[in-house]
Amino acid sequence: MGDWSALAKLLDKVQTYSTAGGKVWLSVLFIFRILVLGTAVESAWGDEQSAFECNTQQPGCENVCYDKSFPISHVRFWVLQIIFVSVPTLLYLSHVIYLMHKEVKLKNKEEILRALQGKGRDVHAYLKKIETKRFKYGLEETGKIKMRGGLFYTYIVSIVLKSVFEVGFLLIQWYLYGFRLSAVYTCEGFPCPHKIDCFLSRPTEKTIFIIFMLVVSLISLGLNVFEFVYAVFKRMKDQIKENQMFLIQFLRNLCLVVVLAWFPVAKRTIVGSGVFSRSR
Repeated sequence: MGDWSALAKLLDKVQTYSTAGGKVWLSVLFIFRILVLGTAVESAWGDEQSAFECNTQQPGCENVCYDKSFPISHVRFWVLQIIFVSVPTLLYLSHVIYLMHKEVKLKNKEEILRALQGKGRDVHAYLKKIETKRFKYGLEETGKIKMRGGLFYTYIVSIVLKSVFEVGFLLIQWYLYGFRLSAVYTCEGFPCPHKIDCFLSRPTEKTIFIIFMLVVSLISLGLNVFEFVYAVFKRMKDQIKENQMFLIQFLRNLCLVVVLAWFPVAKRTIVGSGVFSRSR
């Protein structure tokens, strides 16, 4: 099996921008899937075809029976499963990298505008646009990326796709060869002269690994469900806080407008003291 270091490095970058459930999911992927698959599981299936013996000397019969019994190797099937369930997370990482490039461009543009502002140019409207874009993309002044807008929907879609792939591969595995292996497989058809029996090497050991990978898949699926619920409720909580802040700011501005409109004396006092200019 190939080197997993490149995939591991990419997925490790997602840790910073994932929820608690997403971080646990990545840990399960690294430890109980990639690590186990690259060590114990691969060695257990290393002799799968060479040790598959049939009670016949007919040329080609043994190969045909093996192909009918195992259309795809378990190890290669699990490699495909890991790749497919990792792709949505990599798509989310691509969106994060895109936003990081956006942050760099907005920061450079803001520095230029600040320099023009220092020379007396009126760039307030342009700075306001940059601030609006930062909020839209979930970019904070500290350089962090908040899960908001398009990034939030990308994250939700990635969770849904991971769950769909998990369920899909479990169903495919159940359809192809179930979740346990037999010691004897019966085979018939060309080029076999008659119905023959074929014997599998270490079926009990392989069945244990199949059940182990099944449990890990179910745990990953459960973590996806938890991550989906957690991300949705966290976003709802943040949305309520943002609405409260907007409402407070709106009420403050409304009160200020009322004071300026109906109390000229208060208007002169506020303008003279510079409070109004600072609020702007």
